[in-house]
Amino acid sequence: MQQEFKALVVRQVDDTNYTKNIETRTFDNLPDGEVLIRVHYSSLNYKDALSCNGNRGVTRHYPHTPGIDAAGIVEHSSSSDFSPGDRVVVISYDLGQNTSGGFGQFIRVPSSWVMPLAKGMSLYESMIYGTAGFTAGLAVEKLQNQGVFPESGSIIVTGATGGVGSISIAILSRLGYSIIASSGKKDASVFLKNLGASKVIDRDILSKKSGFNLLKEEWIGAIDSIGGNTLSTLLKSCKQNGAVVSIGLVESSDLNITVFPFILRGVSLLGLSASETSMKDRKKIWEKLSNEWKPENIDDLVTVCNLEGLSREIDRINTGDKIGKVVVDMIN
Repeated sequence: MQQEFKALVVRQVDDTNYTKNIETRTFDNLPDGEVLIRVHYSSLNYKDALSCNGNRGVTRHYPHTPGIDAAGIVEHSSSSDFSPGDRVVVISYDLGQNTSGGFGQFIRVPSSWVMPLAKGMSLYESMIYGTAGFTAGLAVEKLQNQGVFPESGSIIVTGATGGVGSISIAILSRLGYSIIASSGKKDASVFLKNLGASKVIDRDILSKKSGFNLLKEEWIGAIDSIGGNTLSTLLKSCKQNGAVVSIGLVESSDLNITVFPFILRGVSLLGLSASETSMKDRKKIWEKLSNEWKPENIDDLVTVCNLEGLSREIDRINTGDKIGKVVVDMIN
């Protein structure tokens, strides 16, 4: 099959410069795999911006089509697990990193990467969540498994205007939690309070470098995408038997802290890896996202663009201007 389709292609110009343009591709440009999918929607993530900028920790070889998320219709399958016409989702594998990704109108992937679309969810809604929403769901489950529930106290969410942060707030609000949102964007307060945050604080408040082993108890739990000194402050300020879920390292991958929050307050530091989650657990989280965890204001999270407008949205991530999620309409 030699059908042509459009895709965003990133090409290396020199050691430091990369271009991104819409190009015509064919199925021969796709990797091997059992399932060919016509992509209806994708979503934009921070990793996609890194891939577009030539980050070798995300993408090793160019030219390349990013897009770590994709939702669409099976076009062809050599696996008995899927048939043409099936509505499916692919997230949190190597898609869009070292495999041609969801910013192309077709993808071809191993059948083990493909998940049937959750009942009660549209392809469009699945990409409002995407990898970011799936990660947020995993983080909320981590807190609940640790015994952190709405009656336990406030939850703080850092990087609150990002994909994981904004969806975490929406889910936590849906479940009745009291939420503190931390953001460096001065004009984001209305957006975050509309999602369900009861309080919005500047991210600099969490960048305390006092050197104290413990700080005043402020919250029972946290979902952190920042890392570094921010994560240290979250742990030092966590209440007795609280929990902090670490999912990112925007500030730093280093953690300078003593053991006192852990041995005096019983605080737990919890990590997660979305890509290493079993298919059984993936389906469980997506079932919750499509039902009891689904925010009533889910559409407030999203900006929609088509393939032609995608480059502009990627540039907004690079300049720090993006708020919420971007869903990419790959059909229109």
